[in-house]
Amino acid sequence: MRTWISVHLPLLSLEAIRPNWSEPGRHVIVERGRVVAASMAAVQAGVRPGMRNGSVQAICPDAVLHEHDAAREQEALAGIALALLQYTPEVALAGAGGLLLDVSASLRVFGGRLALARMVRASVRMLGFTPQLGMAPTAQGAWLLARHAGRRRRVVRMKSLAYRLDALPCLLLPALLPYEEWLAGIGCRSFGQLRKLPRAGLQRRTDAAVLEALDRAYGEAPELFDWVPAPKHFSARLELPDRIEHAEAALFAARRLLLQMSGWLVAQQLAVSRILLQLEHERGRCAIEPTPVEIALAAPVWREDHLIRLLKERLARMALRAPLIGLRLEALQVTEMLPPTDALFPDPANTPEEFHRLLELLVSRLGEQSVLMPSLRADHRPEVSNAWVPAAGPSPRSRCATPAFAERPFWMLEQPIELMVREHRPVFRSPLRLVRGPERIECGWWDGALVVRDYFIYQEDSSTCYWLYRERIGEEVHWFLQGFFA
Repeated sequence: MRTWISVHLPLLSLEAIRPNWSEPGRHVIVERGRVVAASMAAVQAGVRPGMRNGSVQAICPDAVLHEHDAAREQEALAGIALALLQYTPEVALAGAGGLLLDVSASLRVFGGRLALARMVRASVRMLGFTPQLGMAPTAQGAWLLARHAGRRRRVVRMKSLAYRLDALPCLLLPALLPYEEWLAGIGCRSFGQLRKLPRAGLQRRTDAAVLEALDRAYGEAPELFDWVPAPKHFSARLELPDRIEHAEAALFAARRLLLQMSGWLVAQQLAVSRILLQLEHERGRCAIEPTPVEIALAAPVWREDHLIRLLKERLARMALRAPLIGLRLEALQVTEMLPPTDALFPDPANTPEEFHRLLELLVSRLGEQSVLMPSLRADHRPEVSNAWVPAAGPSPRSRCATPAFAERPFWMLEQPIELMVREHRPVFRSPLRLVRGPERIECGWWDGALVVRDYFIYQEDSSTCYWLYRERIGEEVHWFLQGFFA
């Protein structure tokens, strides 16, 4: 038996145009001079759907009217669908501002029906929208339960679904709205009463779409959908409802974009290692170039929680040169999503992922040049081959592995120490005994720092080993100490 979750967004028109509608104020969405949606404060003042503009101004003079924007509404719905792809790849658009999710194969992964429904509701609320969820064995049944204002919207068995649907008002089905007066005249108010009517007569008096919708809701007809496809490349933009003066205040809007990217990554089975957030400023004659905020990760991720923490640290240290009017998020570098490695005795505190997250958090707080790690360079000169590079971010091409034949000391001196020479042998504290060598290093002619050295390993009486080199300067030969072996 399949399990469907329907996400109904009763305030989609209002929240897509005015995301901060919950702030004190009476906001109303109108289309062709009539009310489409209204905030809670406006509803409490007497504003109802279908009212004309003049009636709204008469009973609520301080109401702020917004023109309905269907394009922005569809854009918001597409963003929600993209974010919900992290729970199931089978997401479809439903009529009247809703979504349908086939979560039959996702229940065990997310801990069952109740846990998955809570996750879906939390994700939609994080995007700034108010959802009503319905769950049923059929998509049409879940959609009708989600549109109902009652509390019990979750049904598992077909028998329970038929019982619940029979008690619902039949006008929840949009195809029956043109026949509202006829249904009221014959005393038909619920789906149970509607199904008791003769099928042939009901089809003649209404429409074939009514019977098809009823059959799909009760599981008596197949349901076919066009699933929402995930784009090949992720690039999402969000228009801010008001100008933002502080960068840290843009975190809530950026969080919505990160949640959409997380859904896209899971749907594409990818992980991101580098993202770019564009902070958009004024456009037009006084246009200002967007401020880029690029985040490079030490290890690819696909969840938004760690990215939110890193972005919060970066935005907290920024000072905006101009107010923000929009945000754009792009995934610059992605890789295939690799499953986590399983250990016999896993220690969540010492995993490589936790270490990489710590490095990325330190880089976000202190800056790239303040958190460094040792690295090798493809050069035989010891003072050049050892370098400090930023700890976070992708590994640069200059990093290389240690040659298998090279013997290098554990401790390298920052500046070599010139040694005394007695009887053509170097002396450091006491006479030294040759252990191994020479190893000639002759390179650096391409950058003007030519070195011609013969390296030796010497040992003193206390068994301490030193790394020395012999260098000719003019006609004289000089010995230098450059490292200590452990």
